[in-house]
Amino acid sequence: MSAPDDLVRAVEATLFAADRPLSVDEISRHLGGASVRGALAELQAHYAGRGVELVERGGRWHFQTAGDLAHLLRREKEDVRRLSRAATEALAIIAYHEPVSRAEIEAIRGVQTARGTLDVLMEAGWVRIAGRREVPGRPTIYATTGEFLAHFGLSSRRDLPGIEELRAAGLLDPVDDAFAVLTGGMEDDRGGSADGEDESS
Repeated sequence: MSAPDDLVRAVEATLFAADRPLSVDEISRHLGGASVRGALAELQAHYAGRGVELVERGGRWHFQTAGDLAHLLRREKEDVRRLSRAATEALAIIAYHEPVSRAEIEAIRGVQTARGTLDVLMEAGWVRIAGRREVPGRPTIYATTGEFLAHFGLSSRRDLPGIEELRAAGLLDPVDDAFAVLTGGMEDDRGGSADGEDESS
């Protein structure tokens, strides 16, 4: 990209200075309502294959280190976020069935879900409260966040792997395919929902 125009430079500076991923509308408002999609496409092409890349995750744009160079920047002491099995299962259910209530999560898992399990996922920034179900009792419903997509390298929930992909990668038990139970066997559906205390969260 030679001699970039002022708008391209302004979009680049806005994203570089941002402390979080920004949507097209947010970038546009920051720049006085300018149309920025063309500038984003130009910047994305310019940074493709470089040490830093411009990526779009869940409708929000940000710069990130190229995936194949992550090992060069890894600190010796890493802050490893370990999820319990209960939290991992709850996260998988939310990702494949969102928006979903706690009762629906429990119905799919077959056991009660401790309040702390969902708190852990929200503290990690991967799950958010998405409102309330319009049924008696109006239960809280949960959905994944843009940070969830960014952390797992997904552009959208449609990029979530299906059952066959997980099986081919050796991530499913060939005997009972436990993950298929968690996702309700809905390999290609990324938007449906299903309606004791569990293991430690």
